Amino acid sequence: MKKVITFGVFDLFHYGHLRLFKNIKKIAGGDAYLIVAVQNDDFIKKFKPDAQILYTTQERLEILSEIKSVDEVVTYNQVDDVIGKIDFDVLAKGCEQGGKNHIPFMNLEKFCKDNGKEILIIPRTEGISSTYYKRILEEDLQKEKQ
Repeated sequence: MKKVITFGVFDLFHYGHLRLFKNIKKIAGGDAYLIVAVQNDDFIKKFKPDAQILYTTQERLEILSEIKSVDEVVTYNQVDDVIGKIDFDVLAKGCEQGGKNHIPFMNLEKFCKDNGKEILIIPRTEGISSTYYKRILEEDLQKEKQ
């Protein structure tokens, strides 16, 4: 059985997140053990003080732990924090995660390559994102105020 890890904030849980987890299981194999790493809200606020987080870390952990496709939920500050601390065989990441300017993801990907760990790139669910939904909610609130 492969142990697969994926990372995210997972605030405002939506259909795209659910599809992400289901696609990871499908691609990695139905018996894959999925670990979902949730970024700590204190860390997010420390580096992005204007970030609007709807759910606390504990609330997000509770939501994610109830998802059938998810086998384990852990917290992290930066993605490279897990190096040597969490045992996994496969890193599953969204196509928008990381990039050449994201040093923690670069460190984690290098660790994976140096240690024979597979990296899966999972496509986005078209038209769905937390940013999109937050923008719609904000627009609705603005309309109500008028």
